[in-house]
Amino acid sequence: MSDNIRTSFWETMAESPILMVKLNSDDSHAEPLIAQLDPAANGEFWFYTSRNNRIAPGGPAIALYVSRNHDLFCSISGTLTEEKDSAVIDRYWSPRVNSWYPKGRTDPDMLMMRFDLENAEIWKPDNSLQGLFRLMSGKTETPREMGLHQTIPLTGK
Repeated sequence: MSDNIRTSFWETMAESPILMVKLNSDDSHAEPLIAQLDPAANGEFWFYTSRNNRIAPGGPAIALYVSRNHDLFCSISGTLTEEKDSAVIDRYWSPRVNSWYPKGRTDPDMLMMRFDLENAEIWKPDNSLQGLFRLMSGKTETPREMGLHQTIPLTGK
């Protein structure tokens, strides 16, 4: 089952890669960031941000994700660190990203953070007709009847 839910997780995130991210050590609320995903990456994704952003110090963090159709919910733990490899920064640079930085790719405020993934707790509700009927009936359900729920490692493949 973990391979199926892992595949669903990556496919769904590729459709809409916006997550709410916060440092574990910071009492501030999480903020929306667009993940730069790479199918070949081995347990990581990236965020462009600014040097004065609340995640800029890096460290242990959490990212929360809800799919567009509300058919997948995820809490991801990992560690944020500054990405200094210019080849990686250039790989994800685009006109859209460029529009966020007045001085373009050389903007001194531009910061790319790498999120080294540790694990994810994923919920995939049962949106079938039978699942929706059970939900509407008010019948008490066991966790298994509500859909898939699993914690999976995201480091490596």
